[in-house]
Amino acid sequence: MERLDKLLAATGTWSRKEAKALVKAGRVRVAGELPKGPEDKVAPGTPVTVDGRPIVTEKYVYVMLHKPAGVISSTEDPRQRTVLSLLPKELQRLGLFPVGRLDKDTEGLLLLTNDGPLAHQLLAPGKHVDKVYYVEVDGLLEDEDRQAFHQGLTLADGTRCLPAELEILTPASQGLVTLREGKYHQVKRMLAARGKPVTYLKRLSMGPLTLDPTLERGAWRPLNPEEREELGRK
Repeated sequence: MERLDKLLAATGTWSRKEAKALVKAGRVRVAGELPKGPEDKVAPGTPVTVDGRPIVTEKYVYVMLHKPAGVISSTEDPRQRTVLSLLPKELQRLGLFPVGRLDKDTEGLLLLTNDGPLAHQLLAPGKHVDKVYYVEVDGLLEDEDRQAFHQGLTLADGTRCLPAELEILTPASQGLVTLREGKYHQVKRMLAARGKPVTYLKRLSMGPLTLDPTLERGAWRPLNPEEREELGRK
């Protein structure tokens, strides 16, 4: 349980003094009810609104983003637009960071959170969390490419890639790639090694989390309870 004014201040939108003033002015509701005062104790996750607008009051926040091309998977950059800039200001103040990275020109699923332990769980090399990508290449994918992925590729610089799955779609210039690791530019480098340079790349899923097909490029939404439960975060 946390004091209401402290909970509001923790969102980064208001100072502790401003939060107290909001409560005293009657602009805050807790589970639809008018609180008695700023010192009221509130459980994280309890619905809280300010002027009718929902406020994030949970310790950890989980956001699914449909990353568009042209933005970088970083929290800040002086020259380039970052994925955090696609979120509203109140979320930008919560210390969110991308779990893993997508190249600037790659689209698709990106999880943003302030839950460090979860990020480690999803990214630790020994965890081998599956990541699925839709890919388009210059050329036609062949069964020999599928077999090479299945056996595990060695790249030109000597980097050894774990066995991966390549499903050839129709037309054969399209495919689905499933990786269990996350080396730098891995999908692009593996296909380049097969003489099939990537022309378009989109991540569809990571572990149990799948990109919401209703999310437009650049759009986001909080994870729903079912998705959070699948990630082990209730």
